[in-house]
Amino acid sequence: MRVLLVKTSSLGDVIHALPALTDAARAIPGITFDWVVEEGFAEIPTWHPAVGKVIPVAIRRWRKNIWQTLKSGEWKRFKQSLRAEKYDLVIDAQGLVKSAWLTRYVKAPIAGLDKNSAREPLASHFYQRRLAVARGQHAVERIRQLFAVALGYDLPKGLGDYGLDVERLIELPRNKPYVLFLHGTTWDTKHWPEVYWRDLTVRMGQRGIEVRLPWGNPAEKARAERIAHGLKNAVVLPKLNLAGVAKVLANASACVAVDTGLGHLAAALDVPTISLFGPTNPGLTGAYGKVQIHLASDFPCAPCLQKKCTYQPTAQDQQRFDLKNEWPLCFTRLNPERVASRLSTLLLAEELR
Repeated sequence: MRVLLVKTSSLGDVIHALPALTDAARAIPGITFDWVVEEGFAEIPTWHPAVGKVIPVAIRRWRKNIWQTLKSGEWKRFKQSLRAEKYDLVIDAQGLVKSAWLTRYVKAPIAGLDKNSAREPLASHFYQRRLAVARGQHAVERIRQLFAVALGYDLPKGLGDYGLDVERLIELPRNKPYVLFLHGTTWDTKHWPEVYWRDLTVRMGQRGIEVRLPWGNPAEKARAERIAHGLKNAVVLPKLNLAGVAKVLANASACVAVDTGLGHLAAALDVPTISLFGPTNPGLTGAYGKVQIHLASDFPCAPCLQKKCTYQPTAQDQQRFDLKNEWPLCFTRLNPERVASRLSTLLLAEELR
């Protein structure tokens, strides 16, 4: 059986789909998935043994210059790729109009979320099979349920398995133990204050623990350098591709992350991780996997799910906090002392395993 999966972005969303592939491969021997995914994340599907062909799409880039996309022949080649194979089923696991639109070019039955389940109800009009999956669950479980219903098998009990061969990434013998700080994220409100990262790095140095700081763009590199400045236990890594980051993650003793796609990659690689949540809700999209600790703010307005903080500090807030360096204030409930304590406990537990 050959199935086309449409799950284009983002990094976390793509990773969330992996356990569903593992379920399907175990339930239906010989099943193969081709995967339509944004070009920037095209490497990830290749890591799963049930994936045959990866079909990169560049919706983000194409929308910026539609004429150039048509003129260059990229759009034509993409459609040809979709039509090159005969599929038994197409599953749109994105549930958006942009992903549903792509299914128009495949001659096969199309399954997706119904109008009450999809993120964008209009997307369901593109599907022949509209399937109900209850909201209010973690994204990984919703996709697992979608696959089980679409492909006709019983959903396995227990935690989903990403199906990745982590052992191939681990270096033996291990060099000096280290923790990885995933400090980069998209929304301004999801950033843990920079002074907190530096404080936590100092605390790890006092325990003789090395901290490594990855980055993916100039702003993140500058932040990593400010965090590490003058600290002997802090190492700013060179720029790495996803495979490079995965290797560094797989060999880490533990990880501290904000709400970011790389935090989901850490979970997929079974790296013990503490994830910090201010404005977002870990119950729906938190890191999913073994030894994943979610520290969520209990600030009065959290989780607000807002990209811009609109909280108005009280007079007491102004006295207690440095509003310039401890913003957004929801993260003051997740201060470096609290995070360091949980991280130390996590590292000790890993040593005793």
